[in-house]
Amino acid sequence: MPAQTNVPPPLLQHSAEILGGALVFGGTRVPFQTLIDYLKAGDTLDDFLDDFPSVTREQAFEVLELAQEAIVREIDASPVG
Repeated sequence: MPAQTNVPPPLLQHSAEILGGALVFGGTRVPFQTLIDYLKAGDTLDDFLDDFPSVTREQAFEVLELAQEAIVREIDASPVG
């Protein structure tokens, strides 16, 4: 029998079988958009994590860092004008 490895789920995933293809935190059914909605409404990250315990603090931080990097790349690629 081959050894099993504990491969963590992807940070984010989407599949037609999960919430109609919405982008969700890997291994959960929690949409990334829900985190954004919480933060836009003035809720804290702790509020979000309390309401969605299947998402880890590490997942949330990593996703927010990826979003920040994508925004910075987009701004850096845009002509100054």
